[in-house]
Amino acid sequence: MRKVLSTLGMLFLFVQLSFAQKTITGIIKDNNGSPLSGISVKIKNTTRGTSTASDGSFSLTANENDVLEISGVGFGKQEFRAGSKTTFSITLQPESNVGEGVVVLGTRRTGRVKMETTAPVDVVNINQVTMPTARMDITSILNYAAPSFNYNKQSGSDGADHVDLATLRGLGPDQTLVLVNGKRRHQTSFVAVFGTRGRGNSGTDLNAIPASSIDRVEILRDGASAQYGSDAIAGVINLILKKSTNKLTGNIGYSGYLDSKYNPAFSNDLSTQYIHEKKLDGNALTANLNYGTALGKKGGFINFSLDGLTMGKTYRQVLDTSNYYTNDKAMYVDIYRRANGDASLDMIGTMINAEVPICSDKTFYAFGGLNHKSSDAYAFTRNFSARPERFPTTSGGGFVGSGDILQTTNDGETFYNPHIQTRIDDASLAAGVKGKTKHGWEWDFSNAIGRNKFHFFGDKTFNASLGNDQTHFDDGGFTFLQNTLNANFNKQINDKTSVAWGAELRHERYTIFAGEEASYKNYSDGSKATGSQGFPGYQPGDEVTAKRSVVGAYLDVESDVTKNFLVDGAFRLEDYSDFGYTGNFKLAARLKASSKFNFRASASTGFRAPSLQQINFSSTFTTVQAGNIAEVKIAPNNSPITRAAGIPELTQEKSLNAGFGFTWQAGKNLNITVDGYYAKIKDRIVLSGQFDGSDVNLDADLRNQMANLNVALAQFFANAASTTNMGIDFVMDYNQRMGDNRYKILFTANVQNMKIDKINVPAKLSGSEFLKQTFYSDREQKFLLASAPKTKASLNAEYGMKKVTLGLRLTYFGKITLNGYGQDGLGIAPTVPLDNGSGDVPDLFNYKGKLVTDIYMSCALHRNWTLFVGADNLLSTHPDFGVVKGAKDWAYNTETGGAWDAVQMGFNGRRLFARLAFSF
Repeated sequence: MRKVLSTLGMLFLFVQLSFAQKTITGIIKDNNGSPLSGISVKIKNTTRGTSTASDGSFSLTANENDVLEISGVGFGKQEFRAGSKTTFSITLQPESNVGEGVVVLGTRRTGRVKMETTAPVDVVNINQVTMPTARMDITSILNYAAPSFNYNKQSGSDGADHVDLATLRGLGPDQTLVLVNGKRRHQTSFVAVFGTRGRGNSGTDLNAIPASSIDRVEILRDGASAQYGSDAIAGVINLILKKSTNKLTGNIGYSGYLDSKYNPAFSNDLSTQYIHEKKLDGNALTANLNYGTALGKKGGFINFSLDGLTMGKTYRQVLDTSNYYTNDKAMYVDIYRRANGDASLDMIGTMINAEVPICSDKTFYAFGGLNHKSSDAYAFTRNFSARPERFPTTSGGGFVGSGDILQTTNDGETFYNPHIQTRIDDASLAAGVKGKTKHGWEWDFSNAIGRNKFHFFGDKTFNASLGNDQTHFDDGGFTFLQNTLNANFNKQINDKTSVAWGAELRHERYTIFAGEEASYKNYSDGSKATGSQGFPGYQPGDEVTAKRSVVGAYLDVESDVTKNFLVDGAFRLEDYSDFGYTGNFKLAARLKASSKFNFRASASTGFRAPSLQQINFSSTFTTVQAGNIAEVKIAPNNSPITRAAGIPELTQEKSLNAGFGFTWQAGKNLNITVDGYYAKIKDRIVLSGQFDGSDVNLDADLRNQMANLNVALAQFFANAASTTNMGIDFVMDYNQRMGDNRYKILFTANVQNMKIDKINVPAKLSGSEFLKQTFYSDREQKFLLASAPKTKASLNAEYGMKKVTLGLRLTYFGKITLNGYGQDGLGIAPTVPLDNGSGDVPDLFNYKGKLVTDIYMSCALHRNWTLFVGADNLLSTHPDFGVVKGAKDWAYNTETGGAWDAVQMGFNGRRLFARLAFSF
């Protein structure tokens, strides 16, 4: 009888619960009445939930006492009890702090809140970080907004002056994957081959995407090759485009550098020694526009963006030349870079983002854009007394140079500064269809294509062997095209588990095209230098067209094993037509210790395929060493000269990544995250040093190949270095509103350390210790290790009251050390002699940690207009001089040829700005 009564009681309870549950449906819109897709609708304190479709609709089962949580990126969270209603119409209001929203990066389950992810994800609201700063490009802005995002503005490094490549967690520029709206973005065709951070690497040019088109940037700080494919060793950056409609927004901005300490315009004594312009230099004007409009009545939209930027050159020299042996603030006149500073830039770019529902369960989408850059940078100075073979002269040795190019100092030195110009064109287009099957599978088919063209020109320069008739040269360049076809599927199997899988087919093409003959040919008997000075053109022998295809597939499973324990696992297999298969996995977990505190951890293997640029890059140019003119060959990986050097075919870089950290909601408006990471990378691809064909210790085969090509020096791309990088990221975010008062504090920090575990020197290049060092010198090793400072921290504090906001941003860039070339110019255990003649010391530059102070203010002039004014680097903080104490005679032995190397804070000093933003 007891069993019967118990069974009846359970049946009665089940019936009651069944009748208590009901199906709730609704539509979620923004305050303009436009439907919102992808909005998370969850039942509080459970794993049950859903997300809105393209028309803003949702449906789920709930009890009357259940509390529904509604949240979405860029919108405030709402909660309400289900009650007796079954149909809802909900309007979400925009939320200024998107950092609390859900993220789409690092997880394939919709509605995952940032604080509950299994790996750290930074969410950067672009509108918030671009307005109160003089920095007018995405790369430099993110350098101050994200803890382990690192970037060095290059100067004196040829093509690297014209494209800004960044890194995550101190790794290479090409070890971070960039996505736009979740789709793979193509890389630049440029590969860094001269001394610079990221030497031997390509990367993605974030600045080719208009800032006005970006809603937010998500930065996944964790190895993610198993989830997203090649290049994701350091992490993934996803730029999410705007979807807003019926609103015109934009801004007009100005900035300029005011640096009385190091701008030559402030010194009359050095007016003939150095090139300069005005006392306020690097002047920049920018104009950005964004507008969206609805398409149809079912939530479709199209959003347009247009950005323009023009920025002048900067000029920086040490102006104090008095008693420089004893005066730490003085240096002798820089004869190597009489025009030292950042390049000028003119840029215009546009982007379109659109979605159109085809029917109730299918949506067509497309996005893409165009970007053009014209840039001009000074090369190293040509001084007649040092290198007369670089000047066109008469048979009697007299000058025949153009008067507007040749200049003469007050002490009688004749010189000119060649210009390196680039024209960079970038185009992209992605389109696809997404929807949901009747069985609950969400699907997405897409194709994304992108192309980058990098074209070099020499200007205000000579081919000395040709004479002085031609002063502008077409130097050739390269292109890179990438086409990616994707199919993705995911499904919420039940309340606990979601599954995603998909496949990808990628095609890539890389070309090098030659410059005009006059840019590289020698027309003399060898007494004059070859090609255009500053940047000799690519030759017909360098031309190449290379292609490859990649097929990949992945599986990703995410499951709430218990209410508090989440596990995520992913596996990816890819097949490259040029080097074969690679398979990688990732396991990640999150433990909810309490409603406010989560532990998270991950472990993964990763890979980065050698780029077509690295495999196929080829260049032949002329160098002058110890007064001798010599031909240098950077040989492609598949050439006979590379095989003769014993360099194997390039293969994938492999990584082992691990992470552990926690998230803590320490207060209602205070969030703290701490994440440690470990990244061990094997066989990193770098560019070797230059091997001398006259060295008797060099393999005979290689010497013969070099002689056949008539080159004296050769260098190669190789899987040369293995490294280990460990670090910790810390983020604290506090936001509080009390009446008319607003408070915001964001503190971020990164502490990291990298070491080189091994250098893989091929046997044929190991004939002597000197050859081993030539393969990857001490100087180049320092550049690799200095991709990021060991410590970087930033504090951004804001106070607002009614229409006015005041802000202070303090950024600390820690110490880095770099080597000079040394007195032999090779960078191998480099040393320089002391000024007092007492011996040699290491040519080591210590760039101490520096604090950069930014201040800003914003004022709402009208409901449609807001003014921003302020100063970046208010105190005009500069790096220490790149010179060895007591060895001032060897100053300017830096990579830039100036008083400083390119370090994260830059060397331009104080930058003033004003920006007027509008919204209608």
